[in-house]
Amino acid sequence: MSKVKLFLMKKNIPIQMGATVQDITKIRKAEESLTNIENVRRKEIHHRIKNNLQVISSLLDLQAEKFKDRKDIMDSEVLDAFREIQHRVISMALIHEELHEGNGGDTVGFSSYLGKLIENIFLTYRLGNTDISLNMDLEENFFFDMDTAVPLGMIINELFSNSLKHAFSGRAKGEIQIKLRREGNKKNCCKSTSFTLDVSDNGVGIPENFEIKSLNSLGFQLVASLVDQLDGEFDLKRDNGMKFTMRFTVIEK
Repeated sequence: MSKVKLFLMKKNIPIQMGATVQDITKIRKAEESLTNIENVRRKEIHHRIKNNLQVISSLLDLQAEKFKDRKDIMDSEVLDAFREIQHRVISMALIHEELHEGNGGDTVGFSSYLGKLIENIFLTYRLGNTDISLNMDLEENFFFDMDTAVPLGMIINELFSNSLKHAFSGRAKGEIQIKLRREGNKKNCCKSTSFTLDVSDNGVGIPENFEIKSLNSLGFQLVASLVDQLDGEFDLKRDNGMKFTMRFTVIEK
């Protein structure tokens, strides 16, 4: 940046000119350095949180091992409870892993995250001879901040796990679908985008008198609570299996 000073005589005849120059290169380098330091700091925080959550998951796994040979308790219920808690912890750990591996920003590549989450759940649930196929329909450029990514990931975790556990009992094969699509921008408001999430299966279906908010199941109560957290709304359909549809809006901060 430079500044020019012009000295004039009474008849506006220039007699002297002076200039000062201010070098902003150092300022820009300092700003870039501070940005890089902040990005490294954020990534380190996410790395530590991810590691701590993985430690919690490992502790749950070790604790569950103690119940495997116990005959005085219902092993399946206890082990299932530990496994479900593990999935919820891992779903949060994977968010921080994505943030740590990213460019230091505050948003998560949701498609990449969801792929890792689904793979982890598939590896955990062994379904014997049942052949389960998964159809995922997501855009590659979905990026959400943690306030959206964490509850959305946990909702999918609960629904997908529930389908694996209950939808295909006694069946040789089945299909689960997960679709997330962008519906468009709202008008007359701050910049926002509406989304629709569908999680469905072609399994045994759910009872006609099924009411998700009245169930004692922690998983379904958690889903209802997380939908409220996203200020969303949802409904269930019972045609040829189960279909969960949620609509929510993300406002750019």
